[in-house]
Amino acid sequence: MSKDPRLARAGVSGYNKPKRTPSHPTKSHVVVAKQGDKVKTIRFGQQGVKGAGSSPKGDKQKARQKSFKARHAKNISKGKMSAAYWADKVKW
Repeated sequence: MSKDPRLARAGVSGYNKPKRTPSHPTKSHVVVAKQGDKVKTIRFGQQGVKGAGSSPKGDKQKARQKSFKARHAKNISKGKMSAAYWADKVKW
Protein backbone atom coordinates (compact mmCIF):
# COMPACT_ATOMS: atom_id res chain seq x y z
CA MET A 1 0.00 0.00 0.00
CA SER A 2 1.44 3.39 -0.98
CA LYS A 3 1.50 6.34 1.37
CA ASP A 4 -1.39 8.78 1.10
CA PRO A 5 -0.22 11.87 -0.87
CA ARG A 6 -2.15 14.09 1.58
CA LEU A 7 0.29 13.14 4.34
CA ALA A 8 3.29 14.21 2.26
CA ARG A 9 1.58 17.41 1.08
CA ALA A 10 0.74 18.44 4.64
CA GLY A 11 4.21 17.34 5.81
CA VAL A 12 2.94 15.23 8.70
CA SER A 13 4.24 11.85 9.84
CA GLY A 14 0.87 10.09 9.93
CA TYR A 15 -2.87 10.39 10.33
CA ASN A 16 -4.13 12.36 13.36
CA LYS A 17 -0.64 13.77 14.08
CA PRO A 18 -0.86 17.58 14.22
CA LYS A 19 2.12 19.70 13.19
CA ARG A 20 3.01 23.39 13.52
CA THR A 21 3.04 25.43 10.32
CA PRO A 22 5.08 28.56 11.13
CA SER A 23 5.30 29.63 7.49
CA HIS A 24 1.53 29.51 6.84
CA PRO A 25 0.08 33.04 6.64
CA THR A 26 -3.00 32.48 8.81
CA LYS A 27 -3.16 29.01 10.39
CA SER A 28 -0.71 27.75 13.02
CA HIS A 29 -1.20 23.97 12.67
CA VAL A 30 -2.16 21.28 10.16
CA VAL A 31 -3.35 17.72 10.63
CA VAL A 32 -4.51 14.98 8.26
CA ALA A 33 -7.48 13.65 10.20
CA LYS A 34 -8.74 10.12 9.65
CA GLN A 35 -11.88 8.65 11.11
CA GLY A 36 -12.95 5.29 9.73
CA ASP A 37 -12.35 5.54 5.98
CA LYS A 38 -12.79 9.33 5.85
CA VAL A 39 -9.62 11.40 5.44
CA LYS A 40 -9.48 15.20 5.58
CA THR A 41 -6.70 17.80 5.75
CA ILE A 42 -7.52 20.36 8.43
CA ARG A 43 -5.72 23.63 9.10
CA PHE A 44 -6.49 25.17 12.48
CA GLY A 45 -5.39 27.70 15.09
CA GLN A 46 -4.67 31.39 14.76
CA GLN A 47 -1.10 32.17 13.78
CA GLY A 48 1.03 34.02 16.32
CA VAL A 49 -1.27 33.81 19.35
CA LYS A 50 0.47 33.78 22.71
CA GLY A 51 -1.44 33.09 25.85
CA ALA A 52 -3.46 30.52 27.71
CA GLY A 53 -2.24 27.21 26.35
CA SER A 54 -2.97 23.91 28.04
CA SER A 55 -1.73 25.02 31.47
CA PRO A 56 -3.00 28.55 32.14
CA LYS A 57 -1.24 30.35 34.98
CA GLY A 58 -3.16 33.53 35.75
CA ASP A 59 -6.86 34.18 36.16
CA LYS A 60 -7.01 35.97 32.81
CA GLN A 61 -5.54 32.95 30.99
CA LYS A 62 -7.91 30.58 32.81
CA ALA A 63 -10.81 32.78 31.73
CA ARG A 64 -9.59 32.75 28.11
CA GLN A 65 -9.35 28.97 28.14
CA LYS A 66 -12.79 28.59 29.70
CA SER A 67 -14.30 31.01 27.17
CA PHE A 68 -12.72 29.19 24.22
CA LYS A 69 -13.98 25.82 25.40
CA ALA A 70 -17.48 27.18 26.06
CA ARG A 71 -17.67 29.08 22.77
CA HIS A 72 -16.55 26.08 20.71
CA ALA A 73 -18.04 23.23 22.79
CA LYS A 74 -20.55 22.29 20.09
CA ASN A 75 -17.84 22.11 17.39
CA ILE A 76 -15.29 20.36 19.64
CA SER A 77 -17.83 17.63 20.30
CA LYS A 78 -18.04 16.88 16.55
CA GLY A 79 -14.81 14.94 16.95
CA LYS A 80 -11.64 14.41 14.94
CA MET A 81 -13.01 15.76 11.67
CA SER A 82 -13.45 19.31 13.03
CA ALA A 83 -10.84 22.05 13.36
CA ALA A 84 -12.22 23.02 16.79
CA TYR A 85 -11.46 19.52 18.13
CA TRP A 86 -7.80 19.81 17.09
CA ALA A 87 -7.46 23.42 18.31
CA ASP A 88 -8.83 22.32 21.69
CA LYS A 89 -6.52 19.31 21.86
CA VAL A 90 -3.31 20.99 20.67
CA LYS A 91 -3.57 24.67 21.54
CA TRP A 92 -5.71 24.69 24.69
